[in-house]
Amino acid sequence: MSGLRVIPTWRHGQERLYVCLEDGRNIAWYDREAGRVNLLSDDRRQDVLEVLGPFLTGSVTVGPPPVPTPAELARLSLHPDDDLAPNRPGEALQIDLDRDPGPPHRFRPDPRRKALAAEQAVGEALDRLDGAGWHALHSIPLPGGDRIHHLAIGPGGLFAVHALPAHKQRVTVADPMVALGRREPRPLLRRVRADAGRASYALTAEVRPVLALAGPAEVSVPVPPRGVRVVTDADIEDLASLGGILKPADVEALHAMARDRHTWTRV
Repeated sequence: MSGLRVIPTWRHGQERLYVCLEDGRNIAWYDREAGRVNLLSDDRRQDVLEVLGPFLTGSVTVGPPPVPTPAELARLSLHPDDDLAPNRPGEALQIDLDRDPGPPHRFRPDPRRKALAAEQAVGEALDRLDGAGWHALHSIPLPGGDRIHHLAIGPGGLFAVHALPAHKQRVTVADPMVALGRREPRPLLRRVRADAGRASYALTAEVRPVLALAGPAEVSVPVPPRGVRVVTDADIEDLASLGGILKPADVEALHAMARDRHTWTRV
């Protein structure tokens, strides 16, 4: 037995198969689209090819990574359990619903499902920024059971994004209060700012707060709230037009730091 295991990952529609040691460290990965097995060390070449055998298709090139990017090196240095990059939008809510789906018949829809749909809509919009030099991380756990819904990192800076389900409702934002329809307003912007503040502390960089409304019928913001960007899931991709804050190397370095679970354990 080689003691190696294969962990498949999907990100933005691309599949990679990572070969891990028993302690979780990666020693190789198979890029199916490129037809290449990348080895970090040639010592385990035969073991790697043996464990990948059932997955290899067509002609395959085997060798060291041509030019490892900072992002790849950061990914390979992390234990899989500590890497937040594979988190799906709404990951924590999805796990909670899988564990406890609730009663099959309810008088009112489960609010967790509305929240999940909102995080998925906002998260998918953020993921589409990848081609413009941005990275998005989702469902970042914080001490005390809190979490940051989404973190966007790109040329325009860093943004902590809070997704709010607002399907076909009128939303009124009057800092710090946010009202959905005829419901009692809540001081939600305090939470949005607090999330960004904790992210700034963890990353030692400015993180700006964003409130992202999923599917609202109408949005009213009489006075722009202090320091908080209010967007909808339909226009959040406008972040791609922002630039001039971070260089590509800075984006990659901050992404490598943010995807490590340990970065967030003392905020």
